[in-house]
Amino acid sequence: MILLIDDDADDQEIFISALTQIDSSILCLSFTDGEEALNLLQTEIIAVPDFIFLDLNMPRFSGKQCLAELKKSVKFKGIPVIIYTTSAASKDIEDTRALGADHFLIKPSTFLELQESLVNIFSLKELGRP
Repeated sequence: MILLIDDDADDQEIFISALTQIDSSILCLSFTDGEEALNLLQTEIIAVPDFIFLDLNMPRFSGKQCLAELKKSVKFKGIPVIIYTTSAASKDIEDTRALGADHFLIKPSTFLELQESLVNIFSLKELGRP
């Protein structure tokens, strides 16, 4: 299972569509708010995901705040977190790596590039795809 935390509904739709075309058996849950996603993960209402894709620029609870909370938790520390953002700022890359992000993916400009990026990310991890 993949967890996508991104406040942009269009970006969620594109991401899920790309993921479905890669492998229709992959389940993807999406949230528009990092705090809501964290709360549900902690209550065990949803399963622990295999990967978390996390936008940085979200209202109320930023991606950096969400990443810091995920990496504090023993339960979620081992889940690969991929920052999925429009930002290419070196400060964001440095900050998120320091907080424990496993990868930094600037949102691709085409659907095909997104699919290729997702396939590459999944193949880099020895965890295997869900």
